[in-house]
Amino acid sequence: MAAGLSWASGLRLYLALFMVGALGKIGWIVLPDHLQILSQDGVLYASIFMLTMEFLADKIPVFDSLWDSLHTFIRIPAGAALAAGAVADIGPEWAFIAALLGGTLSGGSHFTKAGSRALINLSPEPFSNWAASFGEDFMAAAGLWAALFAPALFFVGLSLFLLLMVWLLPKIWRGVRLVLKRTRHEQVQPVTER
Repeated sequence: MAAGLSWASGLRLYLALFMVGALGKIGWIVLPDHLQILSQDGVLYASIFMLTMEFLADKIPVFDSLWDSLHTFIRIPAGAALAAGAVADIGPEWAFIAALLGGTLSGGSHFTKAGSRALINLSPEPFSNWAASFGEDFMAAAGLWAALFAPALFFVGLSLFLLLMVWLLPKIWRGVRLVLKRTRHEQVQPVTER
């Protein structure tokens, strides 16, 4: 649960909150004591509202990158807190370790998502953005379901995701740097031609 929540938080925080809270509310999963709050009505209403907002925001090219930028400061700490809450019953040292690993995992999934979406937004057509967004929705829901109900399958998928992330993040970083360099060059160019 700790790994699934932190990983999914980097992609779709509010989906993870709502999904786990709703499953706990209907009794399909037993939430650890420190995560029982996720199944409270007010938290479920807030998470479904934010899930709807995120779902819509993520389908609008460029606005989704602004949303992701803002959520850099929300998803990563939330992933750390959820991972810590999932194991806090074992002891405070495990909660601390889970927070460190969970924050790292949510950060990795967030930066892979946000960076790839920033590059996808360079395409003038919206269809690649929508396909990526729906793919992320499905991946987050399926990954979290696997973490809760088929942990071995989740860890195989997580291992593949981590390998993809290690391979993809340097390429995303180079792409973002290239775009920023071109943007700066285009802004300077008209001034030098005068």
